[in-house]
Amino acid sequence: MTKKTYFYLFLLFLFVFNTPNHAYDNLNEAVNIAGKQRMLTQRMLKNYILIGIGNRFMQPRSRLIQDISQFDIALNQLQNLQISQKIQQDLTIIRQQWQPIKNRLLQQTPSIEILQQLHQKIDLLLKACHQVTQLIIKVSNTEISEIVSLSGRQRMLSQRMGALYILQISGIEQIEVKKKLKISMVEFSQALTQLSQSKLNSSEIKNHLKQVKKWFHWFEKMTQSETEIYVPSDISKVTNNILYEMDQVTQLYIKIIQFKL
Repeated sequence: MTKKTYFYLFLLFLFVFNTPNHAYDNLNEAVNIAGKQRMLTQRMLKNYILIGIGNRFMQPRSRLIQDISQFDIALNQLQNLQISQKIQQDLTIIRQQWQPIKNRLLQQTPSIEILQQLHQKIDLLLKACHQVTQLIIKVSNTEISEIVSLSGRQRMLSQRMGALYILQISGIEQIEVKKKLKISMVEFSQALTQLSQSKLNSSEIKNHLKQVKKWFHWFEKMTQSETEIYVPSDISKVTNNILYEMDQVTQLYIKIIQFKL
């Protein structure tokens, strides 16, 4: 073979063995970012509720400001990846839904009326963010991305459960909120069982999932108690602990995936 032929074969080798890994890394990170957006919708709602009921222990106002900034960053990151035209269109829809939430609702002094509007708008935003996550998984076409999404969705459910419980004890939309809380807890429990059975689980992941089970068990006891209403600070602490552990699990799945590719 000539030197020129060897050169072209070398370029082909680089393309075949390097480009797919980079593409998969980007897609799995995109799943993680989109999943983080799902979580942020619920954490913003939870922190806004805490502001409304005058709870300062968990510094909800400063946390809300951070959440707003992180949502903007995540949205820009996803749009910059240019994954597909359909995803770009859906991200534009998310941005359109996000702007009035960011610039109007979250800037107003909490009231029952504003909170009801925010709850409704946030649920629509969550649905749109979940749709983008599912589209990215479809593009990646791998089971690996699905477990990153499943694990990442647990982060969202941790904050959703916290927000809904605090809404419930505040007496706002109590019947509907109670129904949503029950559904979220069932979904969290089912996903936790599924994750616990994953063949990708390392000893480190198993340890984190063990902690999640412990904190979720505490949360279940809180919600099932008929004699004691737990203060929002307790609920926020427990759900934040679940969030931390599930974020660790999600990042560990991504590392395992990158190593395998």
